[in-house]
Amino acid sequence: MTHAQLKRVEPPFWWSGMHMEELQILLYGDSISDYEVSSDVLEITEVKSTENPNYLFVTIKAKDVKPGEYSFRFKKGGNTGFIQQYVIKKRRENSALRNGFNSSDMIYLLMPDRFANGNPSTDSVPPMTEKASRKQPGGRHGGDIKGIIDHLDYLQDLGVTTLWSTPLNEDNDANHSYHGYAQSDVYNIDPRYGTNEEYRELASELHKKDMKLIMDYVTNHWGIEHWMMKDLPMHDWIHQFPEGFKNTNYRMTTQFDTHTSIIDKEINEKGWFVKSMPDLNQSNPLMLNYLIQNAIWWIEYADLDGLRVDTYSYNEKEGIAKWTKAIMDEYPNLNIVGEIWMHEPAHIAYWQKDSKIGAIQNFNSHLPTVMDFPLHDVMERLFGERQDWDTGMIRAYNVLASDFLYPDTNNLLVFTENHDTQRTNTKLKGSLANYKLATTLLATTRGIPQLYYGTEIGMQGDKDKGDGDIRRDFPGGWEGDTNNAFTQSGRTKKQEEYHAFTKKLFNWRKNAKAVHTGCLLHYVPEENVYIYFRILEERRIMVVLNNNTNDQVLRLDRFSEGLNGKSSGVDILSGIEVNLKDKLKVTAKTPMVIELD
Repeated sequence: MTHAQLKRVEPPFWWSGMHMEELQILLYGDSISDYEVSSDVLEITEVKSTENPNYLFVTIKAKDVKPGEYSFRFKKGGNTGFIQQYVIKKRRENSALRNGFNSSDMIYLLMPDRFANGNPSTDSVPPMTEKASRKQPGGRHGGDIKGIIDHLDYLQDLGVTTLWSTPLNEDNDANHSYHGYAQSDVYNIDPRYGTNEEYRELASELHKKDMKLIMDYVTNHWGIEHWMMKDLPMHDWIHQFPEGFKNTNYRMTTQFDTHTSIIDKEINEKGWFVKSMPDLNQSNPLMLNYLIQNAIWWIEYADLDGLRVDTYSYNEKEGIAKWTKAIMDEYPNLNIVGEIWMHEPAHIAYWQKDSKIGAIQNFNSHLPTVMDFPLHDVMERLFGERQDWDTGMIRAYNVLASDFLYPDTNNLLVFTENHDTQRTNTKLKGSLANYKLATTLLATTRGIPQLYYGTEIGMQGDKDKGDGDIRRDFPGGWEGDTNNAFTQSGRTKKQEEYHAFTKKLFNWRKNAKAVHTGCLLHYVPEENVYIYFRILEERRIMVVLNNNTNDQVLRLDRFSEGLNGKSSGVDILSGIEVNLKDKLKVTAKTPMVIELD
């Protein structure tokens, strides 16, 4: 419990046996720096005050401290002062060795405000500025953690193995706070979503189903309503400019461009993403350590399986590399995926751990996984195209031909859409045939597939109409919804067609080890038909994507390297046995996933 003299103690508690040698505790209270701090048991290595007398940063030796409740004594002059208790908890057994998400997983991305409302009583909470208004596309609609927990069986049945939710921490912006990327308190769940305890329960319930949880973490910025923005610890806690607000130029290439000007690089790194999101200064050691400890605190407290880091390549690259390394040092088997929204494989590969491209500049991000935006970009277009020299299925082939640039292609997050892009089924103009082709590529290529909520029922949305349209409510998540897509009986015929295909494909993928980690052998597409094999030891899977509007007959002698003497197999999508001795007829606009005998 926090003493009345203190308004904040962060982290609020810690654990014994952590890898980090020292713990930096932020203390916030009126003129708290006027006090001297001591402890009879804990070894204090530094007490640092700042230009703001309301802050103290107390650093203790924490690695070998046993679990228990400890006391900090605060004295001011000759007065008695006060005592603040600090708890060191027992660490979960084998916590450091937790395994993160990987290429055997299918990640389901959802926006909690738009998925399901499990507790309507928290839709609007008095301390929070924005109230629920489901009629407003950009307003809060009432979805919450309870709603997610209530539908975990649906996700598991679909074939989901890992859940990624957009941020759940408190965001007290007056408008559009549902997206959660302008956080006002990074140690507490937004009360409209639930509580810290409910978030921990979500992880626990997922783990009972052998599923995993990824937290969406923001290192680049907070929201203008963050409590520290009202009373900054120091001027350089955030990036500030003599002339006032300065927007980032969004030119992430300045991070590695050998020709870039100093000012362009500085504006990319230090400019604010938008005016309501102050840019955090990771060059400040106190700020960087605060971010490191906060991320570790959430992993340990909630028992997380990984992090997705927003706007990764907008951070100061040396600072974010230190942050990433500190997390991975604490949890060597964890996974972290960074959002690097760039469009060239070489630019993306620069940011992956142990990149040979980054090494040219003596840079290593230590980031295990990057998002495959180049593949996403071509999947926006290729399924509605005829094949020419550089259109149609050759687009996907060309992207994968650049895989030599990546240190680890199994750690590429592949996706057709997310919460910031155009909806897949809108791009595909509601074509179920094209959806099946796109989703089969997503499920069977190298890397970690990510599905965006509602795609599996054919949900559409037009980003040109605003972000709210690509973030519609999942039907059936609210009492009174006339369409309940969470159940087979509640889905429309069209929704069920999408759902049944997605469920079959991703449940099969759970045990398809050749897809998880096998090598990829592909052939130059001809007649808009793309064929590739996933091979792991004796396991071989042949994937045929016929993007042609006509049936195609394939001469199989061309694929002898991939077939390796196999003459038959079973198409897991249709359940039909396939003869592979001479020719193979493939129906127009149809995928096949053939497990070779």
